[in-house]
Amino acid sequence: MSKKNYLSLILIFISIQIGSIQEIAKAQNSVPQITPTKSICPAQLSSAIDTIINRPQFSRVRWGILVKPLSSAKILYSQDAQKYFIPASNIKLFTTAAALKELGADFRIRTSIYDEGNGVLRVVGRGDPSFKNAQLKILSKQLYQQGIRQINQLIADDSYFQGEMVNSSWQWEDIQAYYGAPVNSLILNENAAILTFLPQNIGQPLQLKWAEPTEKYWWKIENDSITTQANEPSFVEVNRDLKGQTLRIKGQLPINSQPNITALAIFDPVANFLRQFRQNLAREGITVKGTLRSDFSRNTKEIAAVESPPLSELLIETNVNSNNLYAEALLRSLAIKKTRVKNQNTADVGLQVVRESLTQLGVESADYIIVDGSGLSRKNLTTPAALVQLLQGIAKSSQAEVFRASLPIAGIRGTLKNRFRNTSAEGIVQGKTGTMGGISVLSGYVNAPNYEPLAFSIMVNQSEQPGSVMRTAIDEIVVLLAQLKRC
Repeated sequence: MSKKNYLSLILIFISIQIGSIQEIAKAQNSVPQITPTKSICPAQLSSAIDTIINRPQFSRVRWGILVKPLSSAKILYSQDAQKYFIPASNIKLFTTAAALKELGADFRIRTSIYDEGNGVLRVVGRGDPSFKNAQLKILSKQLYQQGIRQINQLIADDSYFQGEMVNSSWQWEDIQAYYGAPVNSLILNENAAILTFLPQNIGQPLQLKWAEPTEKYWWKIENDSITTQANEPSFVEVNRDLKGQTLRIKGQLPINSQPNITALAIFDPVANFLRQFRQNLAREGITVKGTLRSDFSRNTKEIAAVESPPLSELLIETNVNSNNLYAEALLRSLAIKKTRVKNQNTADVGLQVVRESLTQLGVESADYIIVDGSGLSRKNLTTPAALVQLLQGIAKSSQAEVFRASLPIAGIRGTLKNRFRNTSAEGIVQGKTGTMGGISVLSGYVNAPNYEPLAFSIMVNQSEQPGSVMRTAIDEIVVLLAQLKRC
C-alpha cells in the first residue's frame, strides 16, 4: 500500500467514517490509461463500444449496457440490457431514490431517552446510522443538565427494527468486516471496531490497540502474528469464528514499519452501545447501577434526544462512499410508510416500499429482484434497463437535484475520485459504482458538453479479469459518452 493510500485510510478510520472503503480502495487503484479523442458522433458509438467489449481478454465476460438520452426513450447503445446481472452496490441507487421519494430530503432519525420513573431510563434507537460517541456525549450532558446524577436502570430499547440484523444471504467473509456490520435500532460508530496492529521487537507478536478501549472486552484473541526483520513482507489477516467472539490473527509486520489498521463488525451492537453509553455517563458525573436490553417500547416522557443530519446528507454518505450500513438503515427506515405489524421483519417491509416507489418512478417490476438495501447479497438481480429507468425517473422528480448531489463525481469525489482524471469525463460524470468478485458496475449520468445529458448503466458479471482491468474498460466506454457530439 502506498504512503498516500495508507494516510487516507488512517484519516477515514480515525473519523470512524467507515463506509464501503473496499470500493474506494479499488477505485483508487484503477486510474484508467485512456487515450483521449476529441469527439465522436452517435452513429459511431456502437462500433466504438463493441471494439472495447469484444476484445479477446473479455471473451468469457458478460456485458450488460444501456445508454439513453436522459429525457427520451431513444436508445444510443444496448447490449443485453434486458437480462439480469448482479448489481452489487448499484442496489443503493434503488434504496436511496426510494428513501428520498418517500421520506423527503429533510427527514431525520431521532434517538430518544424516556423517563419511566424510579430512576429507570429507556434509550430508544430508531436506526440512526450516523450515531457516534459524540451523540452519546450530547445525551449524557442533556441528562446531567436536568439534574440526573444516578440511574437505577438504563434500558436499551432495540425494538424499532424487527428481524435479523444481518441478511441471511450475505457471505461470511463480508459479515466479519466493517462493511458487513449488523444493522439494528441502536447503532454506534457504525457498529464497527477499529483495531491497529503495531510491530514490537523482532520475534514478538504484534501489539493490538483498539480505538475504543472497551472494544477489547468483546473478543477472545488468538494472536499468531509476529514482528519480523526490516524489509520482510507485510500482511495481517483477521478472522472471526462462527460465533463471532474469537478473533484469529495471523500475519507479520517488519520492525519499525507503519501500523496496520483494520475495522471489524461488532457482533453484539446493543451490549456495545450500553457499555459505551455507561462510560460516557460516568464521565459526565452520572452513575448507572444496572443495565438491561429490551425488545418493546412504552409511551413515557421524553427527557433527552438527538437527531441525525437530514436525509439529504445521509444519502451523500450512502452513495458517495458506498456505505452499506447507511443503506440498510435507510431501507428499514422506509418501513414507517407502512402500518406496523408485530414481529414483522422491518427490512422486508422496507423492500416492499422500495418496490412500490420504483414502480411509481417508472421502473418495471420484472426488471429487478432486490433482497437487501446495500447490494451485499448476490441474490440481488437487475437489468441495465431497470437502472436507466430509475435514473430517468428520479431525474424527472422534484428530488432530482438532491439525488444527483448524493452521487460520486468522476475525478473529484467518492468512489470515482481517482477514476477519469485527465479525461473528458472528469467532472461531468456522476455515477454509482458496484464492486464484488467478478463484478464491476457503473451507472449514472453524463453531462456531455456537446450533446444532450445521458443516463447509462454498464454492468460486468462473471469476469475472471482483475477488477482494475474491467474498470478501465468501463471507463473507456464512459469517456466515449462524454465525447459525444451532435453530427
